[in-house]
Amino acid sequence: MANRITVSICGGDYTLLAEENPSYMQKVAALVDGKMSEIMASGRVSRTDAAVLAAANLADELLKQQASTESLRSQLKGYLDDANKAKNELSECKREVIKLQQRLQNKK
Repeated sequence: MANRITVSICGGDYTLLAEENPSYMQKVAALVDGKMSEIMASGRVSRTDAAVLAAANLADELLKQQASTESLRSQLKGYLDDANKAKNELSECKREVIKLQQRLQNKK
């Protein structure tokens, strides 16, 4: 069920409707409010312009985080591939040890 919460962003009240819990929605609103307030404090910028610039800044952060996440996934995949290769090599070495032990026992 969707949660409804009223939040204050840059002096205006907005009702948000989302599946997330109210405390999370408050954090989202606080982030947007902080970005907009920061932009508005830096000069003469309207609320509308501040909202657009805040959205652009947040989109930039999102895209950079997504790229970073993808890079980490790629690295992790490489590490998992290396670990799997090492595991296979270990299994092969164990098989070889068993074969050598059997040969040694057969020679006795």
